[in-house]
Amino acid sequence: MSRTSDGAGVVAGAEAGEGEGAGEGEREALERGRSHRDVPRFVIGCGDDEQDMGQMEAGMKNEMFREEDMEGDDDESPPERQIVVGICAMVKKSKSKPMTQILERLCKFDYIDMVIFPEEVILEEPVENWPLCDCLISFHSKGFPLDKAVEYAKLRNPLLLNDLNMQYFIQDRREVYRILKEEGIDLPRYGVLNRDPDNPEECNLVEGEDHVEVNGEVFPKPFVEKPVCAEDHNVYIYYPSSAGGGSQRLFRKIGSRSSVYSPEASVRKTGSYIYEEFMPTDGTDVKVYTVGPDYAHAEARKSPALDGKVERDSEGKEIRYPVMLTAMEKLVARKVCLAFKQTVCGFDLLRANGHSYVCDVNGFSFVKNSMKYYDDCAKVLGNMVMRELAPQFHIPWSIPMEAEDIPIVPTTSGTMMELRCVIAIIRHGDRTPKQKMKMEVRHPLFFDLFEKHGGYKSGKLKLKKPKQLQEVLDIARLLLVELVQHNDCEIEEKKSKLEQLKTVLEMYGHFSGINRKVQLTYLRNGQPKGLQRRRRL
Repeated sequence: MSRTSDGAGVVAGAEAGEGEGAGEGEREALERGRSHRDVPRFVIGCGDDEQDMGQMEAGMKNEMFREEDMEGDDDESPPERQIVVGICAMVKKSKSKPMTQILERLCKFDYIDMVIFPEEVILEEPVENWPLCDCLISFHSKGFPLDKAVEYAKLRNPLLLNDLNMQYFIQDRREVYRILKEEGIDLPRYGVLNRDPDNPEECNLVEGEDHVEVNGEVFPKPFVEKPVCAEDHNVYIYYPSSAGGGSQRLFRKIGSRSSVYSPEASVRKTGSYIYEEFMPTDGTDVKVYTVGPDYAHAEARKSPALDGKVERDSEGKEIRYPVMLTAMEKLVARKVCLAFKQTVCGFDLLRANGHSYVCDVNGFSFVKNSMKYYDDCAKVLGNMVMRELAPQFHIPWSIPMEAEDIPIVPTTSGTMMELRCVIAIIRHGDRTPKQKMKMEVRHPLFFDLFEKHGGYKSGKLKLKKPKQLQEVLDIARLLLVELVQHNDCEIEEKKSKLEQLKTVLEMYGHFSGINRKVQLTYLRNGQPKGLQRRRRL
């Protein structure tokens, strides 16, 4: 088993081979260890002959350790316990570019070793002969014996990143929709048509020119017809006669085609199907990929329902566009991951009518051609494995706190730091400053108002209600009239101040909002100034 912290193979007892009395075979083993010391690698499960060779090498290593003990070297510590992560999948999946990229990154964890189960072992050997592992990454694809994988998990009880029993449900669209509905996840309106293979005519389906009725529920065209088997990708979309009729027939990509138009407008008469309402999107499908409940990567592609032509780049790869998920869509991704118990899980979103609807759950799937995703995926999976198994194996480990990844990008002027985002906290400046008017009042009417509203209890009074402000305005108007009619009246308030008070209170034609208030303060000490009145806008 290789140590992967620095990408080097480790040969146990290497120092013993350099001492006196080391055999020629031990020196050769040492040289082999040195030759592979700088080559990162992960182990593929071995056959019987390889197992015998492994036992011989293990015996040689034990003998070398015993020689070290006899020499009295007490400083050498035993090899650290490694966590073995097994990859159990068809070779087309386990050797794919995304899987290889992620495994290479997982090997950089100090205490994680990788074992890929050979396809011939998976298909032909009993599970008792399968390689041992502490954590299992296993997922169904065409030809994969899921029953044997479930049997192996029961026998060895490894940590499962993707639950195996739930993968049976993912293969049936009826079960997928049932689980999504139970989790409260938005789905297109749908109906399930179950046909008896022996009596396909006996079913609750009524077909009209521009609609079908499934179990009493009507689906007007356009609608979608999906086989209940998730492995069957022959999905049909039926169009109304007003749009020319016929159907668009979707299938797995073949070259540059993903669908073709057919003039056939009648639904299929054999097999069981899900009929669902056609969702008008903007011509794109959103593919979401989770790595645990707290990580989701999203991409958009041209919808195969448009013209069936796959958009490819200069390298022949399907063009994908990065997508920012909304907060609600991130919650949906978390729900899907947890509901189906699939750490690594892909599903499809349809954005239509201001909402997002899940229309398919694919199970284990990776993003293609995204180095950022490969880095993130390996980091999340590695930390998840270590968090679950490190305490069990007494491995001293904690989630590493990495230094900030400074974004350096090449430009025509040399390498420069890339500006990733700008965060600003902005407050609008369109606000009128407070305007205050202050005056002394001594007339008995102001004292009566002060007493009426309980001002003497605290020595202060605030008037904000329209009725209260109207009382102040009435006093100001009355005093101004008396000043005009009787020049010798005993009114100590200045006429200019009273006019200003009246003008302010008459602004806007009515009292509303919080833009005006009157504050009265009683001056108990000092000169008999009476009351001080404040006006604030």
